[in-house]
Amino acid sequence: MGGDVGIPATVPAALAFLERNPAATLLLVGQSPLIDKALEQYKPRFASVDLDRIQVQHAEEVVSMDDSVEVALRRKKDSSMRVAIEAVKAGDAQACVSAGNTGALMAISRYVLKTLDGIDRPAIATDLPNQTGGATTVLDLGANVDCTAEHLLQFAIMGTALAQTSPSGALPSVGLLNIGEEIIKGNDVVKQAAELLRHSPLNFHGNVEGNDIFKGTVDVVVCDGFVGNVVLKSVEGLAHMLGSMIREEFYRSTLTRLAGLVVRPVLNRFRRRVDNRRYNGAALLGLRGIVFKSHGSADDYAFRHALQRAHDAAAIDLLDRISSSVLALTSHQDRSA
Repeated sequence: MGGDVGIPATVPAALAFLERNPAATLLLVGQSPLIDKALEQYKPRFASVDLDRIQVQHAEEVVSMDDSVEVALRRKKDSSMRVAIEAVKAGDAQACVSAGNTGALMAISRYVLKTLDGIDRPAIATDLPNQTGGATTVLDLGANVDCTAEHLLQFAIMGTALAQTSPSGALPSVGLLNIGEEIIKGNDVVKQAAELLRHSPLNFHGNVEGNDIFKGTVDVVVCDGFVGNVVLKSVEGLAHMLGSMIREEFYRSTLTRLAGLVVRPVLNRFRRRVDNRRYNGAALLGLRGIVFKSHGSADDYAFRHALQRAHDAAAIDLLDRISSSVLALTSHQDRSA
């Protein structure tokens, strides 16, 4: 029900996701008359999808993008967001995906699910494309503006668990976002975090700068939520600008259009690489349940990718990975003491 688009994005995205994941099932939470109507509307586009793989759970209320955290948490206890998160807690769903109010989603998730042992604060993490053809996991993206060095260490643990998909089991490399690579750079919190990371069992690369995110220098980049949110919004703005420039240049003149026909396959591949919709879906890490936040402006293509990311996180037992990583770090610290 959430986001700028709502059902016209989420329902066709759900059907597209099921089409690509034959073993998956979905629980759609919201105002059931509207959801049922949309399923009938979009079903002809996805004829191969069995609607029995979809369960609709009614929720009377909807958290709006303008609702305060207090309203969402205290007054709208039958909201689609609250009911969906409670389904994760009850074990009726393995993950929750929402395009709704970010602050409300974080507050309700933390209240209902609680945090994992050893994690003080949840963090928001997502993947950003890099020039190696892969992606760099970046966190925190806005959940925690003021962080301690210990919080940044915990973010590194959770980011490592999220990025660790290699069959070899190799630990992803971690970089600490800073204004320079030298160990003397940064404020006191960043310097203290670097010291903690150097003495942790994580694969700590060292300090990295903003351009390293897109070079693919490391697998995981850690920062506080203030810096991370600025990075994310800058990337989104750059992606939109590049897309507009490509379209504008393509239609500028007859000669340009003719040249564009020749290079169009290359341009299309480039646009797909920088299309931020392909990387939609930010994980709320550190909770006793899997929750993913879709961008509020997501269309059906973008929301389908958020569903896929949540599905993949459940498939790799993300919660167990984070818990095991925290336990390993605690044991390491005890041995070092």
